[in-house]
Amino acid sequence: MLRFIFGFFGAIFTWLTLSAMMGALLLGAVFWTYSKDLPSHEQLASYTPAMISRIYSGEGRLMDEFAHERRLFTPADEIPDLVKWAFISAEDKNFYFHKGFDLRGMAAAAIEAARGGRLRGASTIPQQVVKNFLLSSDRRAARKIKELILSVRLEGALSKDEILALYLNEIDLGVRSFGVTAAAQSYFNKSLDELSTEEAAFLAIHPKAPYSYHPVKNHDAALERRNKVLREMFQNGYIDQAEYDRARAAPILSVQNGDYPSFREGLPPRDYFTDEIRRQLSRNFGEDEFFNGGLTIRATVDPELQEIAAMSLRRGLEDFDRSRGVWRPTGITLTPEQLTDEAAWRAALDETTFPRDIAGWHVAVVLEIGAKDARIGIEGIDEDDDGHWIPAKDVTWARRLLEDDELGRKARVAGDLVRVGEVVHVRAITKDSDGSFVRWSLREIPLLQGGFMAMDVNTGRVLAMQGGFSYQHSVFNRATQASRQPGSSFKPFVYASALDSGFSPATIIIDAPIEVESGGRIWRPQNASREFYGPTPLRTGIERSRNLMTVRLAQEIGMDTVAAYAERFGVYDRMNPYLANSLGAQESTLFKMVAAYAMFANGGERVEPTLVDRVQDRWGTTVYRHDQRACVECSDPNIPPETAPLITSNRERVMNAITAYQLTSMMRGVVQRGTAAGRVNLPVPTAGKTGTTNGALDVWFVGFTSNIVAGCYMGYDQPKRIAGGSGGKMCGPVFNRFMLEAVKRYGGGAFAIPPGGHFINIDRFSGARLPADASGDHVVAEYFRDGEEPVFGVMFDGGFAMGSDLPLILPGTGEGGGEVNTTVTTSDGTVITLDDNAEFGSLSGGGLY
Repeated sequence: MLRFIFGFFGAIFTWLTLSAMMGALLLGAVFWTYSKDLPSHEQLASYTPAMISRIYSGEGRLMDEFAHERRLFTPADEIPDLVKWAFISAEDKNFYFHKGFDLRGMAAAAIEAARGGRLRGASTIPQQVVKNFLLSSDRRAARKIKELILSVRLEGALSKDEILALYLNEIDLGVRSFGVTAAAQSYFNKSLDELSTEEAAFLAIHPKAPYSYHPVKNHDAALERRNKVLREMFQNGYIDQAEYDRARAAPILSVQNGDYPSFREGLPPRDYFTDEIRRQLSRNFGEDEFFNGGLTIRATVDPELQEIAAMSLRRGLEDFDRSRGVWRPTGITLTPEQLTDEAAWRAALDETTFPRDIAGWHVAVVLEIGAKDARIGIEGIDEDDDGHWIPAKDVTWARRLLEDDELGRKARVAGDLVRVGEVVHVRAITKDSDGSFVRWSLREIPLLQGGFMAMDVNTGRVLAMQGGFSYQHSVFNRATQASRQPGSSFKPFVYASALDSGFSPATIIIDAPIEVESGGRIWRPQNASREFYGPTPLRTGIERSRNLMTVRLAQEIGMDTVAAYAERFGVYDRMNPYLANSLGAQESTLFKMVAAYAMFANGGERVEPTLVDRVQDRWGTTVYRHDQRACVECSDPNIPPETAPLITSNRERVMNAITAYQLTSMMRGVVQRGTAAGRVNLPVPTAGKTGTTNGALDVWFVGFTSNIVAGCYMGYDQPKRIAGGSGGKMCGPVFNRFMLEAVKRYGGGAFAIPPGGHFINIDRFSGARLPADASGDHVVAEYFRDGEEPVFGVMFDGGFAMGSDLPLILPGTGEGGGEVNTTVTTSDGTVITLDDNAEFGSLSGGGLY
């Protein structure tokens, strides 16, 4: 019997032994099979996480940040123990004791599942690191086996703290924040070493469900889960009883609940400038590197001038829009249920998508329509006993645009423009003696849009850029992305090519009808005034923006020459050599035009515009620097204290320095007495050119002082006529408002006179040479190259008539102009009749055309 019993149990033991051996072999085979072709864990030793790229102003003020995942990296030795303890207690309490996987945790999870409880993964922190970095997140058994294998390998390659640092820097902790450092900033506006015990525990509740424990929306669940983590920290010996009791009793305080200021408080809203940096650097460095590379970017922007640029452009756009007298409802309306009380309408107003980046404007909702006035509730402004009102006298400028696109009656009371529940913009107009607002005015974002840009003429540093009325309303940057016809603001490039081709500012050009055959059709350009002015000096052609003179000039020197100049200056990549393009018919951008004008201002040297001074990678290494000038003596310790080091520039010359000065002098005339006169008036010498396209679809002004160039463009996004619009009238004041402040900050002076020339007094009406002591409004000192003198002539049937010292006698010339059929008497007495059939040709060194 005993023998049978021993045999029976021996068989069972043998069977169990064999089964264990087979199981071990099978398990080993499984692990061996899955251990092949696994991703390498060694890459984690050189972990470079995706990090935020940040943009700073020149003064070091944070302007903006960009990231697909908002993450701030903190090395292992800089993460406080309190934060480590909180996450270990919440996620892997045996972290410091296991070798990558926790058998006790796995057994406990299996028992709990067998009893009908929730199936949980029992993944250790090393397993989660492996899953997050090397594997997918699927729930198949194969992935779990690979996870176990790699976690053991990871334990052999990295220290516990290194593994923990990988985990704490990578995990998603809600509110679009990745890693503990970014999360501490987002929830509490604190650094890691400033966190309290309860705050560290709150961060530790998020790894399993990062968007299920919002401190406001999911407050009760978050509080319960936080207290469980605190209990684990106490039971694991990380905090004592007193600290546990204190932390458990503490409420959840957070940025989201308004208990702490947001780290974004004081950070300006994203604008056109930083978004353009994003666009350009994403193109230059690659989008992945820009959004994930942790770049530190030093912008060229002057924050004060940027605010002035935005204000000036907005004012210009709004002034025109309000002159149209149309009130356009925003289309955003709160329901009656959302207007039941102050708390309700404030909460509803806060949820609206409505531009909030317009300085001085507030978002408001119409609460009540009175007999004459309308009561409003204003975001961020407390209610008072009398309420806030839009008075009837503020609405009489407009008529409401109705649903059928018809206009309502001219407003006499506030109810003629607004309805209860409508969300609107308002601006404070008057204040009480105690500073409280007592009157509000309706505001609306204009349909007319525009762009503005200013830059340093010598370095190319863009100081300000505004791409529209409101970035939050429209992110389309009209300074860099809107390709529109520059109109007459292109003409300086025609005149520059002429000046380099032997013409002078005193050269006489015929302002008379001209016909151009193109594509089987006849093109007959006209001046804006629809008049003709006869023989006129080159200077007047640009001052008064004469189209016929410009076309005749372009025809004479050749459009291929004009196109080469435009391409050299960067106005176009490739310009079509059609005569109509001499009047700015081919599209360009404000960005390109301003950069090109900078080369007039700096004497003809190439300058590349930039929004960025320097870019550093995550390790602080400079990977881009705009200023490539060489500082020859910067490393010399023996430079006298009162002597500045020598800085050399190797910039390419794009035009002759004398040509640049002649053109600048002519463009000063545009401001002094031409198409911008009375609109641009600065305390320093200023040059510029207006531009208004056919049908006034686009209006421009680009101008410069000795050190700053700036330009303004206005037009509808869907091109249509700007009623009564012109570059001088609309863009000139925008430029002037901005430059008045820029001059206060940066100064300005006389334009540098290049060597190799001399001044000669010229009559600006006739082009006649005047004595050196001549004076009067008609006298202008023109700069001629050494060896050149004013020469005058006219081509007629049979040859040229010309005179060198005396002017042609030109009846009817001057500001008022003359007739098309003009009798010209040359200095030698020859009488020539200039009529529609006259032939006009060139004369080397100057002439009449």
